[in-house]
Amino acid sequence: MSLQSLALTENWPVPTAAAAVVRADGTVLGTRGPVGHRFPLASVTKPLAAYAVLVAYEEGAVELDEPAGPDGATVRHLLAHTSGLAFDEHRIMSAPGERRLYSNAGFEVLGDHVAKATEIPFAEYARQAVLEPLGMASTALDGSPAKDGVSTVADLVRFAAELQAPRLLDPRTVAEAMTVQYPGTKGVLPGYGHQNPNDWGLGFEIRGAKSPHWTGRSSSPGTFGHFGQSGTFLWVDPAAGVACVALTDRAFGPWAVEAWTPFTDAVLAEVRG
Repeated sequence: MSLQSLALTENWPVPTAAAAVVRADGTVLGTRGPVGHRFPLASVTKPLAAYAVLVAYEEGAVELDEPAGPDGATVRHLLAHTSGLAFDEHRIMSAPGERRLYSNAGFEVLGDHVAKATEIPFAEYARQAVLEPLGMASTALDGSPAKDGVSTVADLVRFAAELQAPRLLDPRTVAEAMTVQYPGTKGVLPGYGHQNPNDWGLGFEIRGAKSPHWTGRSSSPGTFGHFGQSGTFLWVDPAAGVACVALTDRAFGPWAVEAWTPFTDAVLAEVRG
């Protein structure tokens, strides 16, 4: 089976696009474009970094509720964007747990925290903990764990299958990561404006009832994932039993807002049909 809906990526106003849809058992339902091409991930780096943090948690190197970052904040706050840190600078904007302040700085603090706890540079820890075991040889998290990752659709398909049927983590840990942390917290979803609530798990954005949103109108509320300012996204829809990865080399903007939602709806309609 090769999904015809993936052909919609060929109409996107981007130099290069690649996409794939994968089931929990690793069955790839279809691909489009150069799946081996390495793209900058921008914030799609965060789910990979978060997964490495969760491995560190299961290994006993860190605890989710231990102090990290600003006074009163924890590893959990940093993963859930409720530490109070500003978007791109180490400045405190609110008390921990009060607002959903999407923060690259928070993920950088998180990377430093895990590196210190494990005595391994974070990019290397992520490689050993996540990338190598999943066979993601074309992926690297050098630089900021918030936004400097590079990967391919072929590699991210492996990660998307792992998210649906975990082998590296206890399924209960993954279920916690996909559960809303600090329910009812409001905040701005970059590119899509103020959301109340702005649901987030541990490093993964949760669709909930957000509107507007980068996933589909038919995406289930339990859909989780991330998009990046480099024109990239990864979502998992547990109700549909599939995940989708799309990577491009054009910065996120109005083109993506217009293209991504109908694309996701077309993919889901074909999978369900």
